[in-house]
Amino acid sequence: MTPEQEFNRLRWRCRRGMRELDALLMAYADACYRDAGPAGQAAFRGLLSLPDPEIVALLNGSQRSEDAGITRLVGQLLALRV
Repeated sequence: MTPEQEFNRLRWRCRRGMRELDALLMAYADACYRDAGPAGQAAFRGLLSLPDPEIVALLNGSQRSEDAGITRLVGQLLALRV
């Protein structure tokens, strides 16, 4: 699979069925993912593996991740939201 095909597959995984969440995840994928480096990319893929309610809880601050990479990523996502 080419890097472009992998990225397109990742973008597809950003589609969660919640408009606001879809928009935020797609914005990060398009604006930041390619420049995030291996650790940041792994954190984003890890976030996408979580169920939607858990992602929302992380983003609204009612839950914190034990994974430092996901915690950093959540901060970046919240900065995009502004």
